[in-house]
Amino acid sequence: MVYFVSTPIGNLKDITLRALEVLRSADVIYCEDTRHSIKLLNAYDIKKPLVACHKFNETCAAERIIADARAGKEVAIISDAGMPVISDPGNIVCARLRAEGVPYTIIPGANAFLSALVLSAMPSDRFAFLGFLPDKQGERKKLLERYKNLDLTLCFHAAPQDVDRYVADMFAVFGDRPACAVREITKVHEESIPFRLSEGLSGEKRGEYVLVIGGAEKTENPLNALSEREHVLHYMSQGMDKKDAVKQAAKDRGVPKSEVYKLTIDL
Repeated sequence: MVYFVSTPIGNLKDITLRALEVLRSADVIYCEDTRHSIKLLNAYDIKKPLVACHKFNETCAAERIIADARAGKEVAIISDAGMPVISDPGNIVCARLRAEGVPYTIIPGANAFLSALVLSAMPSDRFAFLGFLPDKQGERKKLLERYKNLDLTLCFHAAPQDVDRYVADMFAVFGDRPACAVREITKVHEESIPFRLSEGLSGEKRGEYVLVIGGAEKTENPLNALSEREHVLHYMSQGMDKKDAVKQAAKDRGVPKSEVYKLTIDL
């Protein structure tokens, strides 16, 4: 079996009993950085062969993982912190395992952006995780434009050297919004700092960050001020047939199509 194992994001004690059980029983452990992972394994006296699986060799590593699994080995896959695949290597491995029919499972555990969402006290009923933004500003702004109208909390990973430019570009695209910068989660210097995009985040940037940004404010569609009949007629006057006009009006108003249809049956 192949196991994707979540590891601590800071405090080494944040590892599950099941994760330790899997790591101890594994025949081989694939990890993002052997030098980093050895510290965790040494802390729990786990001595296993380590093989690198990072973004530069993931395709080759995936084939080796498949071969190990087919040879009957117990394979564990970890990243430097948190859940493999989530802003970490592993997605190519998952795709190859699925394509080759090799079963795999996960050992859940620590996760940085979910922890940051709780620490931020921002709305958490609906949210989107967008990970790291592109390095090039043009691509970064283009991606932000795609999500600027979502009325839900947005979560991003950011390296300390990228925080200021991320925030500046978010302000340029989103306008002013409430935000929170969460850093060093589960560590001694853990911080959750609320701020506004217009103000930027002050102070020296140190440690890995999760930026939690408020969603777009809901704006009422002006067409919703019309009656249902007027709403449908508006779309029909633009060339829509009645069926599509009813469907769009119902979507605008957030009601079932049947509710709009019964009020416009004679149109």
